[in-house]
Amino acid sequence: MTEDLRIFRTLKRGDLLLNEQLKTTLCSLAHAIALHYGKSCEVAIHDLTVKNAADSSIIYIENGEVTGRKVGDGASAVVLEELSQAEQTREDRVGYFTKTTDGKVLKSTTVYIRDDKGKAIAIFSINHDITALSVAAASLTELTAPATASEPEKITPNVGELLDELLWKSTELIGKPVALMNKDDKQRAIRYLNSKGALLITKSGDKIATYFGISKFTLYSYLTDEEESD
Repeated sequence: MTEDLRIFRTLKRGDLLLNEQLKTTLCSLAHAIALHYGKSCEVAIHDLTVKNAADSSIIYIENGEVTGRKVGDGASAVVLEELSQAEQTREDRVGYFTKTTDGKVLKSTTVYIRDDKGKAIAIFSINHDITALSVAAASLTELTAPATASEPEKITPNVGELLDELLWKSTELIGKPVALMNKDDKQRAIRYLNSKGALLITKSGDKIATYFGISKFTLYSYLTDEEESD
């Protein structure tokens, strides 16, 4: 722990109390979180029981270089806004984004520490610098994103299942069950299957013809009609 822990004194203002035991507990928790996430994670404790909390509320801070703050500095703009609200409207905020003056992107969390009467006496603040992670995420998105927006294609374990999947997709393309399809619908569905290579699967013609309730001759005539129209 830092020297700051040893110079804390019990502070009172009215019926509010931020005692040494609570401070030590909060500081131990802050220290553990900072160690867990490393130098990119700032953890600060704000004492709201001091007279000028807005100006000099920080009584403990780990990795203050993230925001450039130190013990004795005041609250952030977000915290100031919260402090300007009525006590009962102050709510914890978890995982929101903030930004430093030098352009760092932070993922922040603000938790109010309350006394037994429900009054906020301290703020436990976490500011995690995710600038590098954001850049990495953008790069990964660019690498993993398809050239055009589409659903990921399913990879089936065998060609039989692949044919079943293509038959289902051809029905979905038409938007009606086979029993309600007319000749044009079936012809369009079969052309779709051909464009996807379904007819290249061994003995697929028999299964496709049976699926659409047509003969193999009719099936291939649909494809011949396609070629002639082209």
